[in-house]
Parts: sequence; C-alpha cells; structure tokens
Amino acid sequence: MSVTVDLPKELESELSTEAAQLGLSLPDYVLLVLSTGVVIGKRPKSGSELVDYWQHEGLIGTRPDIDDTQTHARQLRNLAEHRPRT
Repeated sequence: MSVTVDLPKELESELSTEAAQLGLSLPDYVLLVLSTGVVIGKRPKSGSELVDYWQHEGLIGTRPDIDDTQTHARQLRNLAEHRPRT
C-alpha cells in the first residue's frame, strides 16, 4: 500500500535529520516510526516521562525475583564500587 502525506517543512527536516543520524532513508525511518510508534531520537525529559516510557514498553515489573529494590540497588552499587580494576 502506498500513502502520500504532505509534511510541514519543519517536521520533514526533523525527521530527515533523525533518519540520517541512524543511517536510514527518510521513507525507511518514517516506516519504522509508524510501525513501532517510537521516535528513536526522543528521550524522556523528566522522571515521570521515563517511568511512562518504561510502563509503555512493559519493563516495569519484569523482575519479580527482586523483593526490595532499594537493597538490590545498594548491592549493585557496592559491587560496582568494589570490582577489581584491570
């Protein structure tokens, strides 16, 4: 199926820039964005946007084996701080 869309110049420029950064053609990048619903170059600007993104992607609750997240985070930090240097 083929669809033609007239984009505002600003949006076309922004999409072209993002496509070039990923090494994609504009049509391939637009297809990727439309098929996944994700704009690759867009990053969350706040903690709540990040949590919303994680929830949308199904990442929240993927580790039911971790009962106490704060303790787990402290253990990871401790391991990282005390890992052997090579």
